[in-house]
Amino acid sequence: MFAGRTARLVVSNDGEELLELTVGPWADIHRIPPKETCVVVTHSPAGDDTWSGTLYGDEPFEVEHRPDSVTVWANGHCFHLSDRQGNAIYANEYGGGCPAQASDTRG
Repeated sequence: MFAGRTARLVVSNDGEELLELTVGPWADIHRIPPKETCVVVTHSPAGDDTWSGTLYGDEPFEVEHRPDSVTVWANGHCFHLSDRQGNAIYANEYGGGCPAQASDTRG
């Protein structure tokens, strides 16, 4: 069972066009269709009270918004994407590098 911390950030596309979601620092790109929602999930290492890559220990995400895209900096040691119900999005692409994904049944 995964012993680290988990953080989730909901990203919704309320527009009429595809919204490009980039997850950093990996630079992985996902396109969110209009009126759809995606959840970015990241994990901190077991026993670590901070999130790597951030100036503050209690901020697992940073978000940069532009007119047709959003960049989410996931400050954990891995990430994966899910829908609101916890179903993995592109599990075959993102799941291999996330040791917590197998035990995190909510996404």
